[in-house]
Amino acid sequence: MCRCGCCGGAGRGCAGRGCAGCALGLLGVLIALVAWTRHAMHWGASPAERAAPSTADPWLEGLPGRRVRMTRAISIDASPSTVWRWLAQTGRGAGWYSHERLDNGGRSSADHLVTWIPEPEVGDAAAVGYLRALTPGRELVWWAPDDPLLGARSWTAWQYTVEPEGSGSRLVMRVDLVALGVSSRLAAAALSLVDSIMAVRQLRRLRSRCERFGTRRSEPGNPETGARDQYQTFHVIYASGDEAGIPGVENARRAREWAIADGFTPAGRAAAV
Repeated sequence: MCRCGCCGGAGRGCAGRGCAGCALGLLGVLIALVAWTRHAMHWGASPAERAAPSTADPWLEGLPGRRVRMTRAISIDASPSTVWRWLAQTGRGAGWYSHERLDNGGRSSADHLVTWIPEPEVGDAAAVGYLRALTPGRELVWWAPDDPLLGARSWTAWQYTVEPEGSGSRLVMRVDLVALGVSSRLAAAALSLVDSIMAVRQLRRLRSRCERFGTRRSEPGNPETGARDQYQTFHVIYASGDEAGIPGVENARRAREWAIADGFTPAGRAAAV
C-alpha cells in the first residue's frame, strides 16, 4: 500500500506512481534550492569584487578543511558616511535588517539611527562572533573561530565594506568559511543556503533605510524607550562590557570569550599584560 499521501494512503490507482511523483517533486525543490543558493552566494557582486582579497584571508590561511567564499554587493543612493552609520548599528542593538521572525524574534529593526548605540569597537561581541577588524567609516569584520556547526568545526568571517560609487555608495558583504570534519560538506552547504537567504534581504533593507531615512535620529510614532532590547532580541556585548538585546537569546557570551582570549577587549588586553 502506498503511504506517500498522494492518493490518500489507500493505494488506489497509485501503484507507486504517487511515490515517484513525490520523489521527483522533492528532487525538483532540491535542484531549485541549489541553483538559487549558487546564484545568491555572489548576488550583485562584480567579478572584481568576487576576486578581491579579504581582510580575513590571513586568519584562514593554513587552516585545513573545506573553504567557502560568498560575496554580495549592492549600490545605494546615499553617501558612504550615511551607509556606514546604518551598517555600524546593524546587529549591535538596532536589529539585523533581515528576516525579523528568524533573526530578531519578530521584532522590527530600527528605522532610525539609534542614539544610545556606541560607535563600533574591536571586541564587540554578537551572535555571529566578535568584531575583530575595524576601519571606521569603511569596513568592519566579524569573526567566529573554531565554532561547532552541524558536527563540523568552523571558522567564519563576515566582512562589510563601504566604498564611494559616483554620488552614492557600494556596500560589499564577504563571507569566508572554513569547515573541518566528516560533516564539513553538510555544514558548508547549510551555511551557504541560510546565509544567502538572510544576506540578500539584509542588503536590500539596509539600502531601503539609507535611501528613505538618511541620518534621521528618531521615528515618528515610535520613540526610543531606552530599553536595550527595543529593536533587537539577539544578545550583544560591547567591548566596554555594556550589553543590549536579551541575554541568553543567541547568547553573545561565547563570542565575548573568544574576544577576551584573543586579546581584543580591555579585559583580554589586561590579562595578556
